Amino acid sequence: MRRKIRRSEQEYSIDCCALCKLSENCPDKYGEKITLKSHELTVHYFCLLMSSGVYQRGEENEGIYGFLVDDIKQEIRRSSRLKCVVCKKNGASVGCYVKSCQKKVHFPCGKQHQFIFQFTDLFPSYCKNHSPTQSLPPSSCVTEPLSCSVCLDPIEPVLSYYVLKCPACNGSWFHRDCVQNQAHSAAMFFFKCTLCNNKDMFQHEMLRMGIYIPERDAAWELEDNAYGELLQVYQHCDANKCLAHRGREYSSHTGLFQILRCMLCGSRGTHRKCASIKVFETNWACEDCAAAVDGTASLPRHNTSPPAGDRRRNVCPKRSLNMTPRQSPIVCKRPSLSGRSSREILQELNGQLSKHSPSMSVVVNGNKVLESAVELVKKSDFNPSHALTVRFSSSRHTPNHATGPGNTRRFLRLLVQQLQNTIFDGPDGDKNLILDARALREDVYFDVGCLLSLSLVHGGPPLGFFSRTLYQCLFNFPRDNPLTVDDIGNTVFKNKVKKIQQSKSLEELREAMQFASEYLEVTGCMRPVEKLSDKDTLVEDIVSFHVITRMHFPFQRFRDGLKTLGVLDQVLMFPGAFVDLFCSSPDKLTAENLAALFTVQFSDQEETAAKESAVVTFWRHYLLECEVGKCATSLEDVLIFATSADVVPAVGFSPSPTISFLHPLDPSSAFPERQPSSNHLLLPVVSSYQVFKKHMEYAVCQLTVLQSI
Repeated sequence: MRRKIRRSEQEYSIDCCALCKLSENCPDKYGEKITLKSHELTVHYFCLLMSSGVYQRGEENEGIYGFLVDDIKQEIRRSSRLKCVVCKKNGASVGCYVKSCQKKVHFPCGKQHQFIFQFTDLFPSYCKNHSPTQSLPPSSCVTEPLSCSVCLDPIEPVLSYYVLKCPACNGSWFHRDCVQNQAHSAAMFFFKCTLCNNKDMFQHEMLRMGIYIPERDAAWELEDNAYGELLQVYQHCDANKCLAHRGREYSSHTGLFQILRCMLCGSRGTHRKCASIKVFETNWACEDCAAAVDGTASLPRHNTSPPAGDRRRNVCPKRSLNMTPRQSPIVCKRPSLSGRSSREILQELNGQLSKHSPSMSVVVNGNKVLESAVELVKKSDFNPSHALTVRFSSSRHTPNHATGPGNTRRFLRLLVQQLQNTIFDGPDGDKNLILDARALREDVYFDVGCLLSLSLVHGGPPLGFFSRTLYQCLFNFPRDNPLTVDDIGNTVFKNKVKKIQQSKSLEELREAMQFASEYLEVTGCMRPVEKLSDKDTLVEDIVSFHVITRMHFPFQRFRDGLKTLGVLDQVLMFPGAFVDLFCSSPDKLTAENLAALFTVQFSDQEETAAKESAVVTFWRHYLLECEVGKCATSLEDVLIFATSADVVPAVGFSPSPTISFLHPLDPSSAFPERQPSSNHLLLPVVSSYQVFKKHMEYAVCQLTVLQSI
């Protein structure tokens, strides 16, 4: 008996995984090996993810990435009674997802026995008999020679557990081990079909077939000093005759032998003396760049624009959920991950703000909110992750809240309203970016993108004024949605393009092109047409140039601004979750949903709580009258009074709005009080609805008047 106990203690050593009983530390196969010494517990992360009886019930910093220790121990006890169908030993924690199937395995045994483990959604596992399979479409034909698209070794074109194919092109075949190695190396951002470069369909299919795709940077980007060469600047004199006695590589800090690099390409250099550049001059362009700028160089002319997908390929971010480049990926086993909302994502970004760092002070003179915001972002010490402290110098606010969160929320609300009239044009709720030379020169596009990101994360309102076309051009969503003539906007040019589109004969088409010849020359789309069907390609190129090509640099600078606080990365990862936030006006306030925003805090005494309950009835009735226009105030005015926001912020209210009560000795002087810093409203306990309504209207209207001064 003692020998058995000793053998059992050795078998369940802390060095072994408590679920699969293996001590191997192989992150590629079994995930990260994690040991909690205080609990004498070690598990492989994949073994934990795929276990059928345990879920993440805690936060990411609790237990093992949200798996609570008690839950893990309970799963170990549950699986200790289950026998693995492969090795015949107890401890099989992974079961087939099909309810009628009774097969149980250890995670490593399942990999040997052709189990498919899906690293997505609820992380289901499927045995060999019930695992998903691939099939070729009836029209597909397999061509010779055939080889694995990854290792290039010969491969038999028969789909099986060990042989997979790309669902997009049906021509790329590969070994399972090869494509898994490619996924480990390329990770989420670079993992795609090696033949057709399809990414979305390919990744979705590989996840379905049990390929694990890490959510981290690619392996080659995690190497030490991977981009060290980018830190080296060009330091060489390329003049035909170098006058430096110490050679072309020598550069002094100042003076005639200081090397200047080309201000445009940066890949050419010269000593000041070699190019006769005066000491006070700082700008120099090499011969190639100078010719291009002066217009003397011959540049290739393209009549067709590249597809929208190719133009935007380089702006996509690397997929990282608030991870540093060297942080291990954390896969979440939660059903809610598949449908993340913009509010949840923004709350994560808001949680990264530095709450205890010195705040950024903003002083707003009168209604010059935009000017104060631009001045803020241009400061040398500007840090968007620090809290905002806002003071309106011309407003007569309550002194206690002169620089509180309520002022910040009001500042962001007014800022978003004023930003709509900067570099945007179009009807309300359907605005597009405009091309403005002055805005380009002053880098306004970057500033506006930065301020919009700042507003969303710091508690500003939803935007809701982007057009669907602008959202598609910025974030490529919805994908593969062609642009139309209507996306040009209401301009004279649009009418001329419509005449080209509506031409019913070749002669009418040529006449319409001649009428718009000036515009076609500018867009590079003036070309001979031989048949009427040529108008379709012509219109497509015109629209593409007008909407995307000519706006390339403004779009790029606007996106650069949106990178502030990581907003752009999240929008590009979850464009469907953010489309309503950017393009749809917030739902109109109603008495019902405004009342539901507030949590009522009643007194403990039963008699007092009864009086307060009557006031809650007054409050709801007052909101109904505001909704139908029977009050001097609107529902938006009431919400501003309580929280300084006229809509629910994009990141939500923090803390949640609450209502408590005042018990005045003199009901005639009992007015509601506001604490916007904590989203708290204090309602007076009065005997009649008429008094309640009168006092509410007076307090709300007084604030509205003061803020308009």
